[in-house]
Amino acid sequence: MSDRPYIFCHMGTSVDGKIMGRYMDTQASQGAGEAFYRIAFGKERFYKHQGWLSGRVTTDDNFTLYAKPDLIPDAPEVPEGDYVARQSDMYYVSIDPSGRLGWKDHVLHYHDTTADVIEVLTERASNDYKAFLRRLGISYIIAGKETYDYDQMLKKLKEKFGIEMLMLGGGAVLNWSFLQKGYCDEVSIVISPAADGSVKTQSLFMEKEGLSDDTPVTFQLLDVQRTEGDSVWLRYKVDHAQ
Repeated sequence: MSDRPYIFCHMGTSVDGKIMGRYMDTQASQGAGEAFYRIAFGKERFYKHQGWLSGRVTTDDNFTLYAKPDLIPDAPEVPEGDYVARQSDMYYVSIDPSGRLGWKDHVLHYHDTTADVIEVLTERASNDYKAFLRRLGISYIIAGKETYDYDQMLKKLKEKFGIEMLMLGGGAVLNWSFLQKGYCDEVSIVISPAADGSVKTQSLFMEKEGLSDDTPVTFQLLDVQRTEGDSVWLRYKVDHAQ
């Protein structure tokens, strides 16, 4: 038995492989959005996961909206190590190495899904930020010194929060780093019947110097389905034997 959760990357894209952009505003993309949500978050969802994970920018774009954390300067010293505020049936895991996200509550709402927040910090995060999270009742784990430690993070998510299956949900750099390092088991893509041709928006996977490179990853097709509004759902198993 693995000491980390089973991880699937579930993303919506345009026909030209973008995960954000003007194509999302088209009528044609509405069905793809419905399929994306139904598969991972609906009442009879396909994936029976206990949480989903995203990077700091994706979190700011969708949930914290670039708010600044309400820090109290020189807050009393908090205990060392991790902080588990509570257990939940669904978690939102945010990778925030230095502690920058301005949360307002310990839960977030995504359509009709409610999730308890877990922050993944490194040792760079300040005492003031950790005290801020504790005031809100937001759980956090420390995983790494300067950059996050994948093994430590995933092991703690399973041991401390009971996460057996975890959805990886962007951004592009985070998705690719998980894939390249062998921490992603499956890729699920809902393709919208639209494109905008932009060269300024993120694609599904993108490398970043110091974190990943352009070494290829290969896949084995598991399933193809036509879904809502002429969208297509692809499922791939990640080929770890490369």
